[in-house]
Amino acid sequence: MNIPDAFAARMKSLLGEEEYTAFVASYAEPRKQGLRVNRLKLSPDALLARIDWPLSPVSWTKDGFYYPENLRPAKHPYYHAGLYYIQEPSAMSPASILDARPGERVLDLCAAPGGKTTQLAASMQGEGILVTNDNNPNRVKALVKNVELYGVRNAIVTNETPDKLAVAFPGYFDKILVDAPCSGEGMFRKEPDMIKSWSETAIETCCGMQRSILVDAARMLRPGGRLLYSTCTFAPEENEQMIAEFLDKHPDFSVVPVHMHEGWEKGRPEWTRDPASYAQVSRTARLWPHRVKGEGHYVALLQKAGEVIEPAPANLATKGKKSLEKELADFYTFVKETLPSWKGFEDSRFMLTMHEDRVFLSPAGLPDLKRLRLARQGWLLGTIKKKRFEPSQAFAMGLQATDVIRTVHFTADDLDVIRYVKGETLMIQAEKGWNIVCVDGYPLGWAKGIGTSLKNMYPAGWRWIDGG
Repeated sequence: MNIPDAFAARMKSLLGEEEYTAFVASYAEPRKQGLRVNRLKLSPDALLARIDWPLSPVSWTKDGFYYPENLRPAKHPYYHAGLYYIQEPSAMSPASILDARPGERVLDLCAAPGGKTTQLAASMQGEGILVTNDNNPNRVKALVKNVELYGVRNAIVTNETPDKLAVAFPGYFDKILVDAPCSGEGMFRKEPDMIKSWSETAIETCCGMQRSILVDAARMLRPGGRLLYSTCTFAPEENEQMIAEFLDKHPDFSVVPVHMHEGWEKGRPEWTRDPASYAQVSRTARLWPHRVKGEGHYVALLQKAGEVIEPAPANLATKGKKSLEKELADFYTFVKETLPSWKGFEDSRFMLTMHEDRVFLSPAGLPDLKRLRLARQGWLLGTIKKKRFEPSQAFAMGLQATDVIRTVHFTADDLDVIRYVKGETLMIQAEKGWNIVCVDGYPLGWAKGIGTSLKNMYPAGWRWIDGG
């Protein structure tokens, strides 16, 4: 791998000759592959009992595993059932450190494509409010798909700039994850194309964005709340120096020591050139590719001073109850006919809402979101069409097979599973009406039974593509 001369000179100056030699040698080694079990659907032990893959655990998260380079987990039906997320092992560290809990209000501020969001959601176990955001309209599409694929039910997906979110959510969140846009030096081995865009000017540009994002994130954190700042770069300007500068301007914040795992290294306070910050910065952590089985990462856990004060709940603005009940009549008919035992819409922690013709189950306790660009205002259940309700793919992925009256079950090695996720009609006997298609008991999506065949309702953008 040909790394830029200027980058090589910077790293040699920072690390010294001996460590630089080990560092640069890591680029010749194969990158580590990882997946993380989706604990919203099953436990790691339950997945391991179903597969015979040679997996080994990632030490810094309880649901992450390394897999061999020749394995293709994205080409398995379990991937389409959302049973695991393919994620670079070091990238599993930020959400693991932040340790979101059920019932908390959590923000993933720079979230696309959604790996850390799904990890936070799994920790929250469907309880609390998860706001996940990306300000890029193209990247937010991938974020929405992953939120839906992994069955996340308590998330709001926004497509906004941090400053606008800060206006809507002042002092609102218990925990915030800022996986900041950065120069990407730690991903050179994983994504060689990033080498082409690297420059010292790019580092300066990223610092400006990071500085602004941290200020807005601080405004949204409650007293006593925690903020996890992370990057996938080695540049001290974006890591230790950024944290030292933030602490200097925000004396109400302090660094919480990060639990050190094997191969992790403490942040380098000497790179801040600010002795006053040495003790704080030494509590942060670096993951180096020549020390851990993963790519480069930096993590800093910050806490805001003060005791948590529970604010008065503010529900999401919606239409009057009588009007909404009338508009949802077709939805209630669908529930009665297809999943009468499912009572999710009666849970007091959620509320049925509508946007145009789409029906959502939104977390209660949200502020007014009218001025924000919403990609999803909760769990998308489906669409009200002329005299009928059509369930969404997201609805299927958030349900359990036992919720639905009509189900079609396949095993993972059944060729009909692959035909289904390719979007093909299945020539099998099936009860008339909406069916959930499952692999080994886990929903894949909807199909319409018409007696002698299943009309495939698997969305085009989700379908299995041959090759790769």
